[in-house]
This record gives sequence, structure tokens and C-alpha cells, in this order.
Amino acid sequence: MNKFEVVLLFNPELSTSALNSELENFKSKLDSNSSKLINEENWGLRDLSYNINKFKKAFYRYLQIEAPGKIIKEINKDLNQSENIIRYLFIKVNDHQELPTKLSYEKKEA
Repeated sequence: MNKFEVVLLFNPELSTSALNSELENFKSKLDSNSSKLINEENWGLRDLSYNINKFKKAFYRYLQIEAPGKIIKEINKDLNQSENIIRYLFIKVNDHQELPTKLSYEKKEA
């Protein structure tokens, strides 16, 4: 199993229940593909560096997962079809970063 760090950017117009539903949907895809969620962090509603699909803000979620490399392509296809996920990034790492991350500290200080 490979280790990945994932950042998901969600549509800022989503309600809390719709956002949680999208997250649960993503987690169920992980479970059904013999992957496991190690950690999760909510970075909240943040400004984007540039507009994406006419949005200036997005809900950020950071996840640490362990998954076979082949599964990532399948998950990418599913994420591309979701209208509520405006961007995502999978990064393969040797070891997961310790939590909380620096972005989480910035959010608490603000």
C-alpha cells in the first residue's frame, strides 16, 4: 500500500450537510477500493489564489490515505465527475506529515 496526501477543494456554495455528504461519498469510495483513511483535517473556507470556475473561495479538506497506486486513477475519474469538487490533488509520500498541519495552525490563530 502506498501513502498519499490528498487535498480536496469543494464548491463554496455547498451547505454543511451537502459537504459532509460529499466527504462521506469520497470515504466510501476509499473503503470500497481496499484503501484506508489515516487522518483528516478540515482547513475550512479559504480564499483561492485565482478564480476556479468563477469561485473565489473553496472549502479545503486534507486527508492522509493508504491505497494501492492503481486505485488512484479510478478515484480520479469519480472526482472529475463530481460537480461539487472544484479541484483535487493526490501526492505520493514516503511518510505522512504530522498533524496538525501549518494551515490548521493559521486557521486557529486567525
